Amino acid sequence: MTVQIDIGTLSNGTSAMIDLEELLATRLLVQGNSGSGKSHLLRRLLEQSAPWVQQVVIDPEGDFISLADRFGHIVVDGDRSDADLHRIAGRIRQHRTSAVLNLESCDADAQMRGAAAFLNGLFDAERDLWYPVLVVVDEAQLFAPAAAGDVSEEARKATLGAMANLMSRGRKRGLAGVIATQRLAKLAKNVAAEASNFLMGRTFLDIDMARAADLLGLERRQAEMFRDLGRGQFVALGPALSRRPLEVKIGAVETGARSTSPKLMPMPEAPAEDLHELILKPAEVEPPVPRLPRQPAPQPTAELLAQLIRSRPDPAAAAAEEETDPMTQAERDAAIDAVLRDLVAEEDSAFRPVAVLYQDFLVRCRIRKLAGPRGGGGPLDLAGFRGRLAVARAGVDTETAESPAWQRATSLAKDLPEDMQGIFLLLVKAGLATAPCPSDATIGRAYGTQSVGRTRRLLTYMEQRGFIVCRAAGRGGNRIMAFPDLGCETGPGDPNGPEAVAVIEIEDTTPAGADLPVEDEAEARVE
Repeated sequence: MTVQIDIGTLSNGTSAMIDLEELLATRLLVQGNSGSGKSHLLRRLLEQSAPWVQQVVIDPEGDFISLADRFGHIVVDGDRSDADLHRIAGRIRQHRTSAVLNLESCDADAQMRGAAAFLNGLFDAERDLWYPVLVVVDEAQLFAPAAAGDVSEEARKATLGAMANLMSRGRKRGLAGVIATQRLAKLAKNVAAEASNFLMGRTFLDIDMARAADLLGLERRQAEMFRDLGRGQFVALGPALSRRPLEVKIGAVETGARSTSPKLMPMPEAPAEDLHELILKPAEVEPPVPRLPRQPAPQPTAELLAQLIRSRPDPAAAAAEEETDPMTQAERDAAIDAVLRDLVAEEDSAFRPVAVLYQDFLVRCRIRKLAGPRGGGGPLDLAGFRGRLAVARAGVDTETAESPAWQRATSLAKDLPEDMQGIFLLLVKAGLATAPCPSDATIGRAYGTQSVGRTRRLLTYMEQRGFIVCRAAGRGGNRIMAFPDLGCETGPGDPNGPEAVAVIEIEDTTPAGADLPVEDEAEARVE
């Protein structure tokens, strides 16, 4: 499903739209001198995408904590230990809560170490928690500097490695980096080079203008245009934005930053004699200078983790809402099945991670008014979604799905690893219909591999554990697959035959907590 968000207007007066799903896959780089409107652009992007995707903001100046009042973001104070920040980041992914890491109370070295620990916590989440997350890093040159500065080398290497992981390897874990910097020359090249979308704002230095022009595919003589851009004006290019450079004026925002641009004020009107007396009077009669209020103490980690847990949907409230739902359970199940059929019918659904498919499923359910209230989750949890998805991918009709034999088959499939459950159901479907036994090419395609050896190791694994029994059928080399616990078997089929066109692909997903690569896991199980 495609979600378009409006970030402003183009020069011709039409709306400037960003394809959110494409942005999650291709990342974004924002560049502009101080005062060009970078933070305003990020705020507009966050506000418009808040209903659609989980968000995490790395905020060195505390400008984005106002999102908490309007959109419910959890504010995490950066003045904590690295272990606490790493653990909190993991909890944020677990409970799918949007958050802002506020680093304004930390010095430069602590900011880098805190950001590194937090980003690593997001990155190290278990596979089942790889939901899409928009990770926005303001003033990215502080966390991925092109050269060493006044901070310790240990902190610089830690945060640079975390930023590189976010931009280069984060996509497979559902992390989509959006980084903003004042100068491209200050940002590490291996971090900036991973972005495919660009929003370039006002800049004046020749080296920055030339580099921005190169990224946008402009001629050097066109680089002068970046000096003429106004506040809040950017040149956009990328697969999520536009195939050619377009000038964009960023739209208005709902929330505001605590820091504002300086405004001119009239000078105080006082006689010079009075000012001389006020400034140079003896110290003993000078009133005490008022002290600024101290920053509040960091919220205890235990309390913050409890707040994250409380942000999860209330089961009682969800049950009450379900009771008032005008749809019957049969109608709801039928609607969910229709959503799943549409989802697996898409050409690329077999190659998308289950976490991404689940996110798409929740959006489709909200469109059909099948989801709970905002933040209340969807009609199925992740475990339930996996089971229903396996049935949908097996292409089982309603009559077969309601039969006792199929219910028994789904119960047996739970004893297999998740990446094999769909394959087992696909074979059972052929057995219940006495259809020809699927070929190795068909099974391999469903499992997501072209290796015949790996496909046969997969069947050997299930046969050794008693789920299936393979036997020869006559002298023609055909194969029959029997299911002892179900009392049925397939018809004869050629194991070396071609791939069946009508088979729906089953995705290869590694179970959570596995240490082996996916390519070696089936072989390791057999051994």
